[in-house]
Amino acid sequence: MGLSSPTEAEASATEAQPQTGASQTGLRRSMEARHLVMIAMGGVIGSGLFVSSGYTISTAGPLGAVIAFLIGAVVVYLVMACLGELAVAFPVSGAFHIYAARTIGPATGFATAWLYWLCWAVALGSEFTAAGLLMQRWFPGVDVWIWCFIFATVLFTLNAISSRVFGESEFWFALIKVAAVVGLIILGGAALAGFHPLAAGGYPSFGENFSTPEGLFPNGFTGVFVTCLAVFYAFSGSELIGVAAGETANPGANIPKAMRTTVIRLMIFFVGAIVVIAATIPYEQVSVDESPFVTVFSMLGIPYAADIMNFVIITALLSAGNCGLFSCARMLFSLADEGHAPKAFRKLTKRGIPMVALCVSMLGGLASLISSVVAPATVYLVLVSVAGFATVGVWMSIVASHFIYRRTFIKNGGDLSTLPYKAPLFPLVPILAFALCLVSLIGIAFDPNQVAALLFGVPFVGACYAIFYFKYGRRRSLKKAVAA
Repeated sequence: MGLSSPTEAEASATEAQPQTGASQTGLRRSMEARHLVMIAMGGVIGSGLFVSSGYTISTAGPLGAVIAFLIGAVVVYLVMACLGELAVAFPVSGAFHIYAARTIGPATGFATAWLYWLCWAVALGSEFTAAGLLMQRWFPGVDVWIWCFIFATVLFTLNAISSRVFGESEFWFALIKVAAVVGLIILGGAALAGFHPLAAGGYPSFGENFSTPEGLFPNGFTGVFVTCLAVFYAFSGSELIGVAAGETANPGANIPKAMRTTVIRLMIFFVGAIVVIAATIPYEQVSVDESPFVTVFSMLGIPYAADIMNFVIITALLSAGNCGLFSCARMLFSLADEGHAPKAFRKLTKRGIPMVALCVSMLGGLASLISSVVAPATVYLVLVSVAGFATVGVWMSIVASHFIYRRTFIKNGGDLSTLPYKAPLFPLVPILAFALCLVSLIGIAFDPNQVAALLFGVPFVGACYAIFYFKYGRRRSLKKAVAA
């Protein structure tokens, strides 16, 4: 399939992106490589690492959890390599669906955009609710909804001022989380090596907990297989670099630099943290009831460890919400630019902020917040699994778009040396990434805790294709018939 020629909406989107400097009509190119790295880090380091890693270790076992996170790191590298080439070729804000629309087809672009928007909009309410619940540790007399309102107001304000303020705020949000992960790796690693002066009683040595009574894989290798989606969800957010591409100064240099830096840091932080946690806590004692980070710091004997990590986890949730709100607004802006959402979402403030899209995205988060408060706990688990499904679906769209884009570029006589950035080992990278993502979706069919993602996600994607066809597809067919 060849690249589709840019539509008028796509052309206007490109024109709205100034090549240098600021513009009064388009989104501003005001973020540097360091902002992109921290946006990606902030979007990734969240409850998936701080909390859900307990589920991965208990299900896959210590060694299985490390293998699962290594697989996740490899997949992130493959996806980011493909994303890097596309983001430089199409530096448009909220650009995931534009990649798919120009390469696979407009219906796929439409489905990708709405799937990704829904994922973050629903997650917003969950992030606010979780943060509000954690605040009750210190302020038990204050209702959760009050904290949710305060957090929502703060994040909305940060996003409404300017993209640079968003980038700066996320830089510092993410820095706190990175410090916590680095602290866990250094202090936990030192303790496993024998240096634990504050720890009470015996402390496990490195490798002691990896050999379990049931063997290296206590639940069999199937445990690794079924946790892949949860691990991929833990890595979700790295693709936010592509969303922010349109507001990046000098995308040809900054985007590839941010991609490489992000992948290297994620591999060190995530795999390193999981190795320390799995080696420290017996797999049968770890769960999602308490953050493994809190458990490790408590075992180290660090004073006020629970309070310190409670603060860090709240920061992690707010950081993820900050990234989610940014992503939602830019995705709606981009959809409107394509003519696939109301034109009002294209309106920008004098500072270049899509305010209407931002407000609607916040309303979506608040609506899901209400649902998460009144619905049973099982609904929350379903929402989390659906978010993982949406993330993997978007990754598959990215790598498929890159595969088609590169093949078409070569077929049309393009010179690879002229590309500012190109993914290595084509076509192995996109094919392997797509296959691994597909395997993770197949795997959740065998996990009763996650199978709901397929039962909801597949019909939702099908509905997006149906809506596009009935609302836009027939209109385009009619225009072609009239033109003929």
